[in-house]
Amino acid sequence: MDPVIIVGAGPVGLTLALALARQEVPSVVLDEGPGRDEPRLARTVVLREDTAALMERLTGLPLADAGFHWAGWRSMRRKQVMREISFDDTDPAPLHIAQHVLTTALRQALAGERLVKIAVDSRLDAVEQERSGVTAHTRGPKGTWWRGSYLVGCDGPRSTVRKLQDIRFPGRTAVERHAVAALRTELPWPDEALLHRMPPWRQSGPSAGEITGRPLPDGVWRLDWLLPPGKDLVTPELLVARVRETLAGWTGGPTPAYELLDTGVHTVHHRLARRWRAGRVFLAGDAAHLLGALGTHGLDEGLRDADNLAWKLATAWHHGPHEALLDSYQTERRAVVAARLRAADQALPLLRGGAGLRAVVPGSARGHDALLMDGHLGRGTLGAPGAYADSPLTPRHLEGEVPVDTPPGAPVVDVRVTAEDGSFVQLRDRLGRGALLVVLIAPGTGVWERRHWVSAGIMPRLAAAVTALPHPAELLVAERYPGAAAHTVLLVRPDGHLVTALSGVRPADLYAAAEATLGGPAKAESEAGAETGAEATAGSR
Repeated sequence: MDPVIIVGAGPVGLTLALALARQEVPSVVLDEGPGRDEPRLARTVVLREDTAALMERLTGLPLADAGFHWAGWRSMRRKQVMREISFDDTDPAPLHIAQHVLTTALRQALAGERLVKIAVDSRLDAVEQERSGVTAHTRGPKGTWWRGSYLVGCDGPRSTVRKLQDIRFPGRTAVERHAVAALRTELPWPDEALLHRMPPWRQSGPSAGEITGRPLPDGVWRLDWLLPPGKDLVTPELLVARVRETLAGWTGGPTPAYELLDTGVHTVHHRLARRWRAGRVFLAGDAAHLLGALGTHGLDEGLRDADNLAWKLATAWHHGPHEALLDSYQTERRAVVAARLRAADQALPLLRGGAGLRAVVPGSARGHDALLMDGHLGRGTLGAPGAYADSPLTPRHLEGEVPVDTPPGAPVVDVRVTAEDGSFVQLRDRLGRGALLVVLIAPGTGVWERRHWVSAGIMPRLAAAVTALPHPAELLVAERYPGAAAHTVLLVRPDGHLVTALSGVRPADLYAAAEATLGGPAKAESEAGAETGAEATAGSR
């Protein structure tokens, strides 16, 4: 079968290629650039704990050494500290890392990957679809054509793939603008990120309203100043003045020594593609959505797109057409991103609307700071990982279903499990391999060798039920899981979202849940191919 064609060699496209390779699916990455990334310390990304773990699992590299896990977070308003948080094992910090460092790590992991070919200096020019596959034409010094099973546009906000499929990309332009500087200096909070609203040393209007400081390794900081609406030019002189003023204000004296490393202007747009699938063509990352106001993390969502799509494409590639499963990518991911955009758009008038509301509603300033903190730290309605509660893959009417602390469709908690070879691993370490995970909660098993309990009690019956599932699955055992009673059986998707929790061994329920997770029974190739061809020509608006 032909490889998957991935258009775009940014973090999302490279992540998708690696995720497919881990599931034995070949891909071709069309990179319109030279195959390397310009170092830009003013262009950084914040990854929530589970997406940082995804990156480390795929690259095999300890990205925490290349990025920075903050020791804490503080929110300030004028001279007052509104909120302080210290991160620990129970409340892990996000990972702050320069984007070029992340992309370089992905490229290094791909360098020795036999299933991935990166075609540099290859700019997409045309896409053709038919029942059996897709053809991509490229232009430039190495212009040629590529044959693929599917094509995924990870080619950014100006996506050529999206335009060629005539998919609309409505939304709002320049929702927020920030002046950005990366510099090396010493601040009173060496390991903490901070959000400072209405700093007391500037009273000259809305441009003074908000400053964010986020540390990187080697004493480097990224500072962002919220700019007033409009397109006023940010001159080098203005930016240097803000740097000096901010550093002096934070240290309480003259401007400390600093080394200015990089600068830029970050403009946030809010847009959402009408469709994320057109036949055999898909969109992911910035090609499908733009968000980022109020501290929300755009790349983080793009990486979740790749994680969601990879196992579905791998299932279709290995086991034949699963059209409902492929359709669920758009249904699940678009709903999550749309909810995030709605939450940010609803909060913007409150948080950027001036002092009028604060004068009327007691305590609203503190509530606003908490809302902004949620966006920056990946919590609450603005930032928490999305759950696929209304997914078409959710099984219905399971008699043995029981509640646990993780609702169906939400990411599972990363507990320690015993693998089939008897080793102790984290649950997240078994994700991304294309297999479903079946986790038995069995208190006390951790203190006994696996050979003593693998053939006892309900294990043989559960092992037989797992073997009979309609998709490859791995049986794991955990001593405990939040909210789960003994002998609860969890079914987990390859991307780490909970399908269901069952009370004990229920082969019929487990089989039905696994089949629903795949979108129902696989259709015959001719029938699915006809549907795919119809979708490709039905219009993409």
